[in-house]
Amino acid sequence: MQNTRLPFLEGGGEMGRLMRAHNWSTSPLGSPDDWPASLRTVVGLLLNSKFPMFVAWGPALGLLYNDPYAEILGDKHPGALGLSFRDIWAETWKDMGPLLERVLAGEATYSENLPFTLLPDGHAEKKWFTFSYSPVCDESGMVVGLYCCCTETTAQVLAARKGKQEHERLRQLFEQAPGIMAVLREPSHIFELANTAYLELVGYRTVIGKTVREALPEIEGQGFFELLDRVYKTGEPFVGRGVSVKLQRPSGELEERFVDFIYQPTRDDEDNVNGIFIEGSDVTQAVKTGLELRAANRHKDEFVAMLAHELRNPLAPISTAAELLKLTTSDPVRIREVGEVISRQVNHMTALVDDLLDMSRITRGLLILNKEALNLNRIVAEAIEQVNALIELKHQHLAIIPAVGPALVNGDKTRLTQVFANLINNAAKYTPEYGHITVRVELQQRDVEVTIHDDGIGISAELLPRIFDLFVQAERTLDRSQGGLGLGLSLTKKLMDLHGGAVAARSEGIGWGSEFTVRLPRLCEPALEFQSRDDGSTALNTNEAMHLMIVDDNADAANLLSLLVEELGHTTTVALNASIALERAHEHPPQMLFLDIGLPDMDGYELARRLRTMPETEEAVLVAVTGYGQWEDKERARAAGFDHHLVKPINLTEITALIVSLGHETSIKNASR
Repeated sequence: MQNTRLPFLEGGGEMGRLMRAHNWSTSPLGSPDDWPASLRTVVGLLLNSKFPMFVAWGPALGLLYNDPYAEILGDKHPGALGLSFRDIWAETWKDMGPLLERVLAGEATYSENLPFTLLPDGHAEKKWFTFSYSPVCDESGMVVGLYCCCTETTAQVLAARKGKQEHERLRQLFEQAPGIMAVLREPSHIFELANTAYLELVGYRTVIGKTVREALPEIEGQGFFELLDRVYKTGEPFVGRGVSVKLQRPSGELEERFVDFIYQPTRDDEDNVNGIFIEGSDVTQAVKTGLELRAANRHKDEFVAMLAHELRNPLAPISTAAELLKLTTSDPVRIREVGEVISRQVNHMTALVDDLLDMSRITRGLLILNKEALNLNRIVAEAIEQVNALIELKHQHLAIIPAVGPALVNGDKTRLTQVFANLINNAAKYTPEYGHITVRVELQQRDVEVTIHDDGIGISAELLPRIFDLFVQAERTLDRSQGGLGLGLSLTKKLMDLHGGAVAARSEGIGWGSEFTVRLPRLCEPALEFQSRDDGSTALNTNEAMHLMIVDDNADAANLLSLLVEELGHTTTVALNASIALERAHEHPPQMLFLDIGLPDMDGYELARRLRTMPETEEAVLVAVTGYGQWEDKERARAAGFDHHLVKPINLTEITALIVSLGHETSIKNASR
């Protein structure tokens, strides 16, 4: 029944009306008429407060609360009025219980953003609260309850958590950014943040908490400190493009790097500059590439000018000779002399054009090598014959030291002769009269090495690393008495690459001569490579007809090789893939198989391994036929079970030698039976 005699229950909004109308007979608090003055005072206070409050009174901690706290109770309101606090919040008692014990013992508590899992509407929901518990005493001074002032902070906690997550996401983006980033604060430019890219640029040194001058003392005098001071003072950003900076490395040396960057001032709430944000990129590689491209373009321009000069030189005597022929019509001797001049100058121009065409073909991948087994002793001798006139003209001393025995390589005769003629010609051109030139051919374990040494003008240390580059040429005197376009060494390098070889230059400097060394993969002599494993002296029987198999997915190549072998008096089987080869080898076992490596269904290495496991072909001679002739390629072929390795295009001499060796082994085996 409604009670209007108690002033402390007047007002209080909805909760005041509920308390006045509530039946308190079943509540552990009893009738409000009997409530002590201290409880009445607290209830009057909370009912008229707009802040969530409650009081829990008596041994049962009966709950009294105001309208704002009713919102926190949710569906527990209004049934919670007057009931035991423990029963109302049973789901949170594990967390609240210890706090209540402290309060009832006379200790006030304060908790900030404390999480609770509540069941306001029957469903578990996590919420956060900031609240204080204060002990409430009766008239005798005994603690008989507690007073709570609280507020829900769930929204603030979740917002702060989201903000923290966003901050962490931004921090990770900052840290992982590919460009350099750093944050400086205060006029002294103290590092507050620096990402991995920035630390990588400066050498992973400790910078956080240090001023720029402390962290990077080596950039003093490079203008960066002054730029930072100006940006901080004026508040105006600075943008740099491809700026050079010299940074100290752990070795103590200064390394030049190039950076694009911006110094962007940061401001506080009052719009005052309080720091500088640094953002940029390390563009060292791009700048260096640009410098290299400009240098290459400069070399090209110099080459074009030199080409024009070289082409004009022979045109002058040709033009003069033509005019002279107009005036001289009856003197045979004079006409012959003029004709020889024209012939020499035309040959010179032809050589220039040939060099240009060769370089163009090589650069575009159009040069085709006609490889065969060659003796480098003979190739070098032919090259010397081509340039011997210049050597004799300058009265130079030429020493030739050939290899002991055949120096066999697989190469293009014309191109290798061109290589050595060019190198020996250079030695003669840049060696003074009565100078010395030595050409040595040596057999190494895997290579044939040719060395051309002279005591001429030498090569500068600056030029030596670029001596084989296109459009690079040593300085000449103004009269350019030596002539030439400077393409020879670049051609030599590219031709060696095509042969699977190498060329290197060495010089102690200007005035100390030079030495060029050419290395080519060594080709074993057929007579040595294909010796029988048996040392017996059984006579050879090369006329015995044998059966061979050719495996190549190129039908034309396979059929032509088959015809060639049959012309030698032998029978053949042709297979265009590995599967057919295995089938036919089982049906009609061959004594020798020529296997292409690049087959469509399985490569030649795998085919060789399978043939070695078949009883019909485990003793057959396997020959790898491939376009790859490096030492590593030969070793891979041997590991797969091949007996021999031929580099395309193969020739009749190689094939005949292999078949002769097979006939030799067959004769020995037959004789031993």
